[in-house]
Amino acid sequence: MNRPPAHPAGHPLWPSLTAPADQGREDLCAVSAHGVRVRFADGGELLDGSSGLWNTNIGYGNEEIARACADALREASYLSVFRYENTYARRAAEALIEACGPAHYGRVLFSTSGGAANDLVMKVARQYQALRRQPQRKVVVGLRGSYHGLTYGSFALTGDDLGQQLYAVDQRFVRHVTPNEPAELAALMARQGGQIAAVVVEPVLGSGAVPLTDEYLAELLRLRREHGFLLVADEVATGFGRTGSLFASQEWPEQPDLLVSSKGLTNGTAAAAVVIASRQVADAFTEAGSVLTHGETQAGTPVTCAAILATLAEMRRLDAVALGRRLSARLDTELAALTAAHPRIAGTTGQGCFRSVRLCDPDGTPFPQEQVHALVQAIREAGAIVHPGVNGVQLIPALTYTDADLDELLARVLAGIELHLARTAAEAAGAAA
Repeated sequence: MNRPPAHPAGHPLWPSLTAPADQGREDLCAVSAHGVRVRFADGGELLDGSSGLWNTNIGYGNEEIARACADALREASYLSVFRYENTYARRAAEALIEACGPAHYGRVLFSTSGGAANDLVMKVARQYQALRRQPQRKVVVGLRGSYHGLTYGSFALTGDDLGQQLYAVDQRFVRHVTPNEPAELAALMARQGGQIAAVVVEPVLGSGAVPLTDEYLAELLRLRREHGFLLVADEVATGFGRTGSLFASQEWPEQPDLLVSSKGLTNGTAAAAVVIASRQVADAFTEAGSVLTHGETQAGTPVTCAAILATLAEMRRLDAVALGRRLSARLDTELAALTAAHPRIAGTTGQGCFRSVRLCDPDGTPFPQEQVHALVQAIREAGAIVHPGVNGVQLIPALTYTDADLDELLARVLAGIELHLARTAAEAAGAAA
C-alpha cells in the first residue's frame, strides 16, 4: 500500500504562533474545558489564568449560551447579513445599542474577529471622511505597543513589531505614537491633522497591560474636537466587564465614535465581532445613501447573534461586572503583597481583571523577553495557563473566579516563577563550571 510521507510535525494541524518544536505535544492539545479549568490530551488539568484568549469572561461551558446556540442552529441554520438581514442580527444589534448607550450609539456592523473588525474600522473611517468632503483624510493612527490583530489592515495598525516588513504589510497610511505621551500626539496633529481619518486606541494596551492615563485621554478628546478625526475604542480585550464596567470607554468623559468588541462578546463561543457606530457616523452614511463595501460570510449569522444575546443575558444574571470589580479589588491587594514580598517581581500593571506581572533580574534590570516563553512553560508545569507579557506574564482571570481560584492562581504562578528561576540558576552554574 502506498502511504503519503509522514507529516513533518507528525500530524496535519499547523497551530498558530507555535514553534515547530512544540507542535504535536499532548500537553498542549486541549480536549475539554469547564468552569475555569482546561483538560489536556496528556491527562493534565490546568487552572486557566488567561480566560482562554481573554474571551471566556464568565467561564467555560455556560449552559444558557450553549442552549441558545443549539436552538439557533436548529431553527435557522445559516442566514447572513450580506445583502440581506436576519432577525437574530436585528435583535443582537438592538441589545448591543441598548447596552452601550442608545443616546450616543446608533448602528452595529457585524464581523468575525477583532482583526477583521479593525480592518472594517479603517474602511468606515476613511469613507466617513470622504462623505464629509475630506477625502485626503486617509491616515489612521495607532499606539506603539498596541495589538489590533494580524489581518493585513489590523496588522498594519498593530503597534508591536511582529514581522510586518517580512509580510509586506502596507503601512503607508498608518502612523504610530507613544501611548500616554500627550505632547507627541499633539505634535503629530500639528503636522498632519488634516490628513488623519481616525485614531484607534485600546483603553488598556495589549501585551503590556498599560491603561491610558486620564491626562492622555483628555488630550485625545481635545484634539478630536480640534481636528475632526474619528476616535475608535478597540475594546476587543477590555470589553464585557474586563476592566470594571461593561466597556472601559463608558467611563471616558466623552464616548468614542466607533467601538470594537469581540472575544467576550460571545464568551468565546463563536467567531464574532462588532463595530458599534455612533449616531453621527451612521447618519453620515444614511443621509448620503452611501453603501459601505464590506462583507463577511459568517458575520451576523443566527448562531453568533444568539451567542451574543445569551452572553449579554448571562452577564446580567450573574452580575458579572460587579463580580469583576470585586475580583479586581482582591487583585489589587494580592498583587501588591506579592510584589512587596518577592525581590524578583518588579511590579504589576493593568486595570480591573486585565493585569500583568513584570519580573526583573537581581540587579533590577527588566527580565529578559527571550526568557518569557520558558517562564510560561514553567507556570504550566506548576498548574496554570498564562500568556506572555512584557518582561513577564499576563493575568486575565475570568470574572467568575472564586476567592479560592484566585489564591490558587497566584500560588501556581509564584511556584512557576520559582521553578524557572531555579532552572536558570542551575544552568548558569553549569555553564560557569
